[in-house]
Amino acid sequence: MITSPYQKYQQTQMQTAPPAQLLLMLYDGAIRFVKTGISGIVEKNYEKANNNLCKAQAVINELIAALNHDYPVAKTLYQVYEYMIYLLIQSNMKKDTQPANEVLEYLIELRDAWEVASKSSSLPSEQIK
Repeated sequence: MITSPYQKYQQTQMQTAPPAQLLLMLYDGAIRFVKTGISGIVEKNYEKANNNLCKAQAVINELIAALNHDYPVAKTLYQVYEYMIYLLIQSNMKKDTQPANEVLEYLIELRDAWEVASKSSSLPSEQIK
């Protein structure tokens, strides 16, 4: 249930955002959760680490669900996303920041690439899935 004006604003923003913007929002969320999960491991706050690394996995699963398999790049992205989920699970189980840091690097690179692609006038927004 939405209780605050900020939550209502966020919901409206997500419902009205173009596909490219939604994709960037997913990446931003995953990046934020991975960073917070890493912070939890460093602080030895394993509940914080677990919660946030699991949230990052959920966001990556949403990225998988958003893949448009009409394009060949979808197969490669699917494999990268699956690998990131594997690394997050390893990071969470072993309480090791290295796998999560690797995921963070991939997420930042992919987010930056999608941002550039979404600004390109030659790429229709429905292809940014």
